[in-house]
Amino acid sequence: MLPTPERYRDWMSVALAEARAAVLTGDVPVGAVVIGPGGEYLSTGRNAREAWDDPTAHAEITAIRAAAKVLGDWQLPGCTLVVTLEPCAMCAGAILAARIPLVVFGAWDEKAGAAGSVYDLLRDRRLPGRADVVGGVRETECAELLTTFFEGHRG
Repeated sequence: MLPTPERYRDWMSVALAEARAAVLTGDVPVGAVVIGPGGEYLSTGRNAREAWDDPTAHAEITAIRAAAKVLGDWQLPGCTLVVTLEPCAMCAGAILAARIPLVVFGAWDEKAGAAGSVYDLLRDRRLPGRADVVGGVRETECAELLTTFFEGHRG
């Protein structure tokens, strides 16, 4: 049974809480959560590039790594990744590598998005894996968090 749009909104609350926590370390406020096949929360993640001095520490990557540890397997079939910002190319590659079949995101990333705006790697038939994508869940709330953050950093 597929999750309902209301479940997506609930799950996004957890991702938004993670995004808000990222600001405390000076990181761009992006948060993520991995939901297990039974609808249970497996892991959360947030941007931690500044906190960890790690260019790969995007919210999606940190959440996927944590979920793999919880399940004891690098493959996450049947899981859902919920993230506040459309995944970039690096994160889309990690999503496909982890075999995550569904990605739900909030704000579109018109500069680097790889789930339908700039690129559509998650649904590219030339690649060996694909994921279904639901974009725009609580979009305004997710986008405003990013806008406020960048306004504060630009002066």
